[in-house]
Amino acid sequence: MGKIKKFTILHSNDMHGDFLAELRSGETKMIGGLALLSGYINKVRAEEENVLYVIAGDMVQGSLIDAEYKGVSTMEIMNYLAPDVVALGNHEFDYGLPHLLFLEKVATFPIVNANLYIHKYNKRLMHPYVVLKKAGFDILFTGIITEKVVDALKKDPLVGSFISLEEASHEVGVITNAYKNDDIDLTILLTHIGFESDLELAAMLDPEWGVDIIIGGHSHTILDKPAKVNNILIAQAGVGTDQIGRFDILVDDDTNSVVDYKWQLIPIVEGIAEPDSHLQEFINTFKDEVDSKYNAILCKLSTELTHPRREIETSLGNLFADALREAAECDVVLLGSGSIRGEKLGPVVTLKDYRSIFPYDDYLTRYHVTGSHLKKIFAHIMRPENRNGEGECYQVNKQVCAIYDDRKKALASLAVDGEPVDESKCYTVSLVGYHIANCDSYLNISLEELASSGKSKIITTSVTEVVEEYLLNHQNASSKVEGRLVYI
Repeated sequence: MGKIKKFTILHSNDMHGDFLAELRSGETKMIGGLALLSGYINKVRAEEENVLYVIAGDMVQGSLIDAEYKGVSTMEIMNYLAPDVVALGNHEFDYGLPHLLFLEKVATFPIVNANLYIHKYNKRLMHPYVVLKKAGFDILFTGIITEKVVDALKKDPLVGSFISLEEASHEVGVITNAYKNDDIDLTILLTHIGFESDLELAAMLDPEWGVDIIIGGHSHTILDKPAKVNNILIAQAGVGTDQIGRFDILVDDDTNSVVDYKWQLIPIVEGIAEPDSHLQEFINTFKDEVDSKYNAILCKLSTELTHPRREIETSLGNLFADALREAAECDVVLLGSGSIRGEKLGPVVTLKDYRSIFPYDDYLTRYHVTGSHLKKIFAHIMRPENRNGEGECYQVNKQVCAIYDDRKKALASLAVDGEPVDESKCYTVSLVGYHIANCDSYLNISLEELASSGKSKIITTSVTEVVEEYLLNHQNASSKVEGRLVYI
């Protein structure tokens, strides 16, 4: 047996701007926040000899601090955390591709991705891999992105991705075949494709490529222990900064393999380490600026409204959909459930509360479609396989009542203003730009079908501002779940 070394690999994913510690309901200790997370990472770096900290995508989006500075604040804060390597997640693209390239320049750490290409020039957008040298060992990292990123880039035909698992597997092979040699002792794949897809991807990888570990993200999966497929360890660390994954592994220099390991999901709770006061001070410089700008009260709702899951009709989703319908004067508004980034709002709503929970700004366009097309859309978005936590689900306005039969896997009925939808009649439907760009896969309707009447009209260039004005002018507004989307 050759030289054996111990390494500690700490890993996060889907941090989503979760910068601040919180007090959970019914508990007395603070949990999470980057100051405490940084304190734990600093502690481990001091205690252990060979420590690596990696992030498997989605550092940005999810907080007002991130949104106000379009991710620049996040990158500066991440620079303070000093991860050894980071992979792209889909939300890194939320502020647009040109801005992502700027954010990459702000970062002082390597960002790797193997399967995102500028098609015309057959060049990868990011560094495809990085080799980190630690204790005389060479550790190769590469990254794979979820197909969701292609949805965000639909308006940029120059850029695309090898997005199927088969193609992603091939790209891993390209990297390992080109850069993995006898000197590479450990190969780690940072992915952002979801845990189930990680399992499938691991099964496709050729053992000769030598991938030892997959550290993933995107599905926010909490594990008791890593999965093991094709002799590859697969782990993920939930979502946010309330916990961090920790591998303690022994690597054999002779066989270039993991000969022993221990994995833990470490809760980042008060008392686990001394909070990093310098980082907290740095975060506060952004927080104070945001608080001073956004702490004004926007409105008061009659009661707290909730949005517990994206797959179901929610009281908060109903309010936002009704607000957009009032502006669009249409029959149907389809508002992406995932655009509502929190579980509750109100009764008192500050501008900060609102912008934090509804951060995605986009334009809204009204189209004229047939009743046949409308039924086709609802049959697609309400199907069971779309309600798996990864599908694109919607909230609708109060004029709509859609009933779906899960047993028959078919739309049972669809009504607008109390009248059954007539397949030959024309209806108006309003969509944001993101869903228009992805209408084929998300709505089962082509852009040509959407625009076939020739009567489309952009209603607003900012859905965020429209809903904000609605709240300002509807004090004590109320909303409840009332059977707009029904599953039988």
